[in-house]
Amino acid sequence: VAGDPITQDIFGRQYIWNLFSHNSPIEETGYNEEEMKMVKETKKIFSAPDIAVTATCIRVPVLRAHCEAINVTLESPMHEDEALEILSKSPGVTVVDDRENNKFPEPLDASGKDDILVGRMRRDLSQPEGYGLEFFVAGDQIRKGAALNAVQIAEEVLENYPTLLKKL
Repeated sequence: VAGDPITQDIFGRQYIWNLFSHNSPIEETGYNEEEMKMVKETKKIFSAPDIAVTATCIRVPVLRAHCEAINVTLESPMHEDEALEILSKSPGVTVVDDRENNKFPEPLDASGKDDILVGRMRRDLSQPEGYGLEFFVAGDQIRKGAALNAVQIAEEVLENYPTLLKKL
């Protein structure tokens, strides 16, 4: 930028040093298409049409990572340390949760990596003790997207479910 005029060529508004609502049409509900996509895909992925999901999508000027602040309500209590332990053992996940040094998932750290970075884990103070967690994730949307997911699913099937392939 260095003294050059700031253009508004991308999305018709200043992009650098700015945040703004996702650039998809707003539906009658007040949610935009991207937010509704997140709601519908979450229900589909978990095969849980009754799961309560809401989303707010905001454009943030980073090169190639998507980030999400996630809040979950649990059926049974779970301490944040237990959640981090489970996530740390999950393939495709790297836990970045260092409160002492204020180090948590960041888009720059996620860029160029296959793993999703998860951290900033804490109890949701609006829920009864242990029934809610909040955390933050960052992932490279080019590396960790549909193509890589398809390859990882195929590898999982080949390794752990070889008889399934014979039926297909």
